Amino acid sequence: MTAYEKVMAARDANKLTSVDYIAHMFGDSFIELHGDRRYADDKAVVAGLAMLFDTPVTVIGIEKGRNTKERVERNFGQAHPEGYRKALRLMKQAEKFRRPVLCLVDTSGAYPGIGAEERGQGQAIAENLMEMMTLKTPVLTVLIGEGGSGGALALAVSDEVWMLENSVYSVISPEGCASILWKDSSKAADAAEALKLTAQDLFDLGVIERIIRQPKAGDQAMFESLKMLIKRTFEKNLALDDEELLNARYERFRKIGIPE
Repeated sequence: MTAYEKVMAARDANKLTSVDYIAHMFGDSFIELHGDRRYADDKAVVAGLAMLFDTPVTVIGIEKGRNTKERVERNFGQAHPEGYRKALRLMKQAEKFRRPVLCLVDTSGAYPGIGAEERGQGQAIAENLMEMMTLKTPVLTVLIGEGGSGGALALAVSDEVWMLENSVYSVISPEGCASILWKDSSKAADAAEALKLTAQDLFDLGVIERIIRQPKAGDQAMFESLKMLIKRTFEKNLALDDEELLNARYERFRKIGIPE
């Protein structure tokens, strides 16, 4: 597949969304929590507590919805400031109990509307970046579709970042990049190649740690395998003391872009 074909696959309306992953991996153990305690509950962000085998975890997912009605309700996976603040509230709660945090990311970007800007969209994202870097509990992010700009990064300052094989992760959409560079959005395919936004590109560049096979609905064996990978990663990081955990996270980001 070309880079732009991967972009189209990441946007596919029929692919699994965050609520599907939560249902397949955590079932009835997932308890959704709501609200940022400041303004409202953002339905673009699904967050709560769950059991990963015998380990309690905090799960935070950006949810696009699976049909037109759901997509409108979820604002097409474009979170408002209250969504990021809800996520941070639950991360700080997880830190209090040293409960691992799993983030599932699928968004074209944070919502750019006037109301979101009035309520501090940029500040909400910046606070997440700052707080996640020093969060004293293990954090793992899995990109399950689109990973667009700061809207995705606000849930991806983690100990490790994984991507599904047909997901993408970029500072800008190919269409937006083409419009800026060439004043022609029809050159999106060329922009996608230049942006190096595929899982393989980003693995080669050291931006992510693992590429995950694309699961299908009903492929419970795949979800059990994914759960085990997540559990082992959390166990490895839970064994570190706070200073070791934070130093490892810091070094992870410092080495991005440095040739081996």
